[in-house]
Amino acid sequence: MPVASVRAGATAPTLVLAAHGTRSAAGERSLAALAAAVRRTRPRHRVELSYLEISSPLLSDVLSTVPGPVVVVPLLLAGGYHVHIDLPNVVAEHRPDALVAPPLGPHRLLTTALARKLARAGLRPADTVILGAAGSSDPAGLADVRAAAHLLSVRLGRPVTAAFTSAGSPSLGEAVERVRSSPAPRLAVASYLLAPGFFHGRLTEAGADLVSEPLGADPAVVELIWQRFDETTAVPDTRTAVRTA
Repeated sequence: MPVASVRAGATAPTLVLAAHGTRSAAGERSLAALAAAVRRTRPRHRVELSYLEISSPLLSDVLSTVPGPVVVVPLLLAGGYHVHIDLPNVVAEHRPDALVAPPLGPHRLLTTALARKLARAGLRPADTVILGAAGSSDPAGLADVRAAAHLLSVRLGRPVTAAFTSAGSPSLGEAVERVRSSPAPRLAVASYLLAPGFFHGRLTEAGADLVSEPLGADPAVVELIWQRFDETTAVPDTRTAVRTA
């Protein structure tokens, strides 16, 4: 198995951001703004934005054309099919020497961004909070979101329930119904999404009193992306490339 490493004096790796992809023009603009913020933080590093599907450029095309060492950081907030199957397969086929970082979440920096977005949306001390996520058929991915809800609960000093707009239990509708049947005065949904699009639209239509904006180019998200990059390149001789079989 080949070993990809970053040695002293070697060319700095290109950071390739791998987002899911969206049919939302606003979502693409938001992700482009995030990539631009990442570039501004370390202007001497090459940073490329790519997508696993739907949007362009595709990750496969970017990996095939970028020279030198590469570190792929998934713009994904939890584990699941795209993290464990789709992305590794693309890397194995088009750039088996690339290093791949873990998904962004759960992480305390995302908690910081979530709390900031909720505050800007008008969160009050007595509000009930739901962490709204897309969901996954992978139990590990759902567990990641629930871990993120726990981190946010600790930060806010109140219970936070993870709920899902697609696969996963409870569904967002079920979670909202439970809150509405209680004496809670207001309901806030924290958007556990990076960009606007289909899933954020479902959050805004769920009947909450307020919904925070997607995480986007929040400074904490930018910091976390570079932290994932640094972690992935920190141990040059023991971190192996993606398996090809």
